Amino acid sequence: MNLNRLIYSNLLEWKNSTDRKPLILRGARHVGKTTLIRKFSAEFSTYIELNLERSAEKKLFEMQNANKIFQAACLLKEVVYSNKPTLLFIDEIQESAEAIKMLRYFYEDMPHIYIIAAGSLLEFSLKAVESFPVGRVEYLYLHPLNFPEFLAAINKGNALTALQEIPIPEYAHETLLNLFHEYTIIGGMPEIIANYVKTGNLSQLEPVYSRLWQSYKDDVEKYGQSATERKIIRHIIDTAPLEQDRIKLEGFGKSNYRSREVGEAIRALDMARIVMLMYPTTDMEPPIMPDLKKRPRLQFLDSGLLNQVLMVQGEMLPLKDLSDFYRGKIIQHVIYQEHISSYSQTYYKPHFWVREESSSNSEVNLVYRYKNLVIPIEMKSGKDGKLRSLHQFVERSGTKFAIRPITWVPKYRNMLPIWLKMKIYRNKYFSIFFNNTNNCFI
Repeated sequence: MNLNRLIYSNLLEWKNSTDRKPLILRGARHVGKTTLIRKFSAEFSTYIELNLERSAEKKLFEMQNANKIFQAACLLKEVVYSNKPTLLFIDEIQESAEAIKMLRYFYEDMPHIYIIAAGSLLEFSLKAVESFPVGRVEYLYLHPLNFPEFLAAINKGNALTALQEIPIPEYAHETLLNLFHEYTIIGGMPEIIANYVKTGNLSQLEPVYSRLWQSYKDDVEKYGQSATERKIIRHIIDTAPLEQDRIKLEGFGKSNYRSREVGEAIRALDMARIVMLMYPTTDMEPPIMPDLKKRPRLQFLDSGLLNQVLMVQGEMLPLKDLSDFYRGKIIQHVIYQEHISSYSQTYYKPHFWVREESSSNSEVNLVYRYKNLVIPIEMKSGKDGKLRSLHQFVERSGTKFAIRPITWVPKYRNMLPIWLKMKIYRNKYFSIFFNNTNNCFI
């Protein structure tokens, strides 16, 4: 399978930087961190990989001397060191607080060695690090495959080329919509996509989905700090996919758990990157800040996993339009996921806008900052007269732009990119495409 991850260009920039620091690659389990770095190792003459879940390799860092650790790693892995570019990859670094601390000394004492560490549960280990190397490391974040990466993985090179054109060619529009429909159902987990490429049969993926989801549930011991917290986390993992929209922490999932208990448990899952806790904003101009007093929404790691847990993939297959399926939750989820994936250098959380007053409530699915603008984006389809919240945002903020889906605009069809088929407020048409440098083209 051709796993061309867009973050690869960020790795090359890091390699060629004159001010390079040890790099920590962060992300949930099973999103492809190890596979990515093994592929990236081809850029180097020498490659050494340590996995700190292995006791012998973890023990190396007890020496607390960067040069000795490196020499011992070369000996253990039977690598002959030369002056040519050398990459040392420290996988599962969250297993050793000493290894995290030693990144500072690799940076100071061995700057000629390229150091990459990966950790999926790093936030839980930081509490045990007495002297975290602040300012001496840098980060990248890896997510499940997004739509362009999915097209590359399933060998749809021509479709990927068409997707990258702005505007998208008219002849490619229907094909890309069908492929995006396929991606929405399957999701972006590398193991799932690899099995799909191999078998071409969606029905054979169920055991793989179940195994992945169970592995996250089995990790619960690492997330919880007490038996009670672990019990609450298990409850949240089981019931969170069933939540239709914004959640209430108190009594979450028809339980008797208190707001504080549920909040702590969900934040633990957020740190593990399995469930993201998204709070709304009331801002209509930059900066966009979350309002922690209002009810949040949950975003799962991957839409395919969510579909499997909800057991709705079979229902989705024959549908031509997923906009209103499951009350719009699935298409909303995958667009959030696609948007999140465009941020590789920060842990980004999307923002949705709310106005809650005694007389009426309003909500816009997504607000996006572009320069000095906050652009409201409605994800669900509907007639103009039903977009009351979008209209209210425009009227109150004074913005000249608003984005909504449209299903058919013959005259302007060749201007419309794939899942963001958009329309300017007051019937002027334009297209916006978010790329992976977080730029917005209008």
